[in-house]
Amino acid sequence: MMSNLQLDAKGLSCPMPIVKTKKAMDTLVTGEILEVQVTDKGALADIPAWAKAGGHVILDQSEVAGVITFLIQKA
Repeated sequence: MMSNLQLDAKGLSCPMPIVKTKKAMDTLVTGEILEVQVTDKGALADIPAWAKAGGHVILDQSEVAGVITFLIQKA
């Protein structure tokens, strides 16, 4: 699945992955997809909770070699 924007938040600790995700999401229009890559394990709970609160949809979530990738569709 193709994303409209990629965000590299690897190496950042809470709350920075969420802060940067929100700023990146604000640049997209409804229906566009943001790809977020993080290494902070706290993001496994934080990003889905943030997305749900904003009405956004997590289209995919995966983890490879310690890098967690989310595909989030803007509400």
